[in-house]
Parts: sequence; C-alpha cells; structure tokens
Amino acid sequence: MTAKPQQFASDNYAGICPEAWAATAAANDGSARAYGDDIWTQRAADAFRTLFETKCEVFFAFNGTAANSLALAALCQSYHSVICSSSAHVETDECGAPEFFSNGSKLLVAQTPDGKLNPEAIRALACGRSDIHFPKPRVVTITQPTETGQVYSIDEIRAISATCRELGLKLHMDGARFAHACARLGCTPADITWRAGVDVLCFGGTKNGMAAGEAIIFFDTSLATDFDYRCKQAGQLASKMRFLSAPWIGLLESGAWLGNARHANDCAARLATTIAGLPGVRLAFPVEANSVFLSAPEAVLDGLRERGWLFYTFIGGSARFMFAWDSDIAVVRALGQDIVELCAPAAGMPPAPQSSYG
Repeated sequence: MTAKPQQFASDNYAGICPEAWAATAAANDGSARAYGDDIWTQRAADAFRTLFETKCEVFFAFNGTAANSLALAALCQSYHSVICSSSAHVETDECGAPEFFSNGSKLLVAQTPDGKLNPEAIRALACGRSDIHFPKPRVVTITQPTETGQVYSIDEIRAISATCRELGLKLHMDGARFAHACARLGCTPADITWRAGVDVLCFGGTKNGMAAGEAIIFFDTSLATDFDYRCKQAGQLASKMRFLSAPWIGLLESGAWLGNARHANDCAARLATTIAGLPGVRLAFPVEANSVFLSAPEAVLDGLRERGWLFYTFIGGSARFMFAWDSDIAVVRALGQDIVELCAPAAGMPPAPQSSYG
C-alpha cells in the first residue's frame, strides 16, 4: 500500500488556509486585552453583522459540539425537547453533549433517510403528545448541509420555519459546513438564515479553513441573554480570544469563506462526474456540497484501501469522501481514476492506464 499525498476521509484533515493564518499572525503582533475584550473579536463580530446584513449577537467557541450544545441549551429548559433528524450530528456524534449542557433536554428523532427534516416530520413529533408526562417540544434543529451532503433550499427552510412559528418552536441551524451551502445555492447568508426564519446559527470555521473555532450567531438577540455566562461555565470563554476570532476576519473580509467552499464543492462534483455510470457503483446521495457518498461492491472498496485511500463507511455502508479548501484537483482526479480502474474488472473491461497525480 502506497501512502497518498492527500486524503479525503474528512475535511478536518485540511490545514489552515492562508487568509486565516495571516489574520492569526496579525493578531499575534503585540499584546491585546483578554477574554474577548479586544479589537480583533469586535472586528470579527462586526464582520458577521456585515455579512448577514443585520444586527446579531456573536459568540465564539472552540468547536462545533460546544457551539451546537450551548446554543440548544440556551433555547431549552431541562423539561423541553429538541426535534432533529436521526442522522443529525447532535444525535449521533456529540456524545450526549446537548442533553448534558441543557441539564437533560430530550432529543426527539425523526427517521429521515436523506438526513433532511420536513414540516410533516416536525409536526408528527411536536404534536404526537401534549400531556405533562412528555418533554415539551421547544426547538427544531436542522443541519445545513445535512450529514449526507444535501442542501436545504430557501423554500424548504421557510417551510420549516413557518411550521416552527405555528407550533411555537425555535429554529436552530447547525452550520458546520454552512459556507458550502451558500456556495451551492448562490444566495446570501441572510437568505437562508434570519430572512428564512432561523433564530440561531452555528457557523463552522474548522471545516472552512480555520484551525479551530465556530461562531454562534443569535439573530433573535433576546435569546442570547446571559449566553456569555453559559460559555464561561462550559469552558468556552478563551482567555486569548483574539486567536479564535481573528481567523474569522481573514475568512470573512477577504471572501475566502466562500471561495474555499466553492473549491471544495467543485472537487466533489468532479469526482461525482468521473464515476457516474460506472458498473456496480452509484451515488448513495445527491452530490450538492463537498461530500461524495459512494456505494460500490466490497471488492472495489477493498481495492481502494489497498491502494492507500482512506474513507469512512459509517452512513449506510457507503464510502464517504470529503473535500476541503486545499483539495488538490490532481489527487481528486487520481482517486476517480482508481475507482474507474477497480470497476473495470467487475464489468469485464480492460484495465485503464495506471493513474498518476499529473
């Protein structure tokens, strides 16, 4: 097995993009006041207000689990519940953190094969029981894009928001890859958040070119009351906050947040085009952002592993490939060529020429 120059098992493999790195270095020039009372954190928060074209309260956390969990905890009491998809990150990959930080708010899970919630699923869970013995529904959380790489359209978010308003629910968006959804839809960030009825957004920086850091943005500013205390209690108030906030300045003011996402999405689309129509291979989900879920015979997946490719198969057994701001088009091409070669014997076709990184 030959080691590959780059892997696509996760977009967390990527390094720090130049814009975030430069902004971090600029913030490192001299001293600054601590705990977010610095010019860098203020400038980053203002950059978000400019990006979203509205007043909002902005907080910075170290990672997505903390961001999502604290945001949901701010919207709930311990006797409340949160409606989510069965594949939502808050349900499958956060080790009970939403329940922990909310002191016990229950997750109500909708079985959604594509990872998307819809008004009907929300209504079924929210209205199934209304007696005092059942945790009262309080929040709906959606992931944009979903864990299966699909993007909610503006109309879909508006429909979910309208259902939330009708039922007296708040709407939270897990935007770990929010930039990739904006790149896909070609819309402004405002169009798929507060203008569509989203109350709180967790905007992911880690998967968009930063070393660490997520932004929690309250469009309904009344919901942010005492949230700074919640962050402190949870260990999310960085003493040198400027090193969490300054990279956002590099991403937002330069436009790299969107350019990075466009490149990652393009890499996913390139791979999807390369493998389209191969015998025995299919896309498990539509390719709409920066992920490709490949369903293939086990012999093909084993062959990819033998050739040194890393990938996960934790969603439905399909191989997941994730692309980032620094994904090398030549390496993406090589991955696609290897898939083509491995599918050829199964179809009785002569092998294609050996792939290269050129």
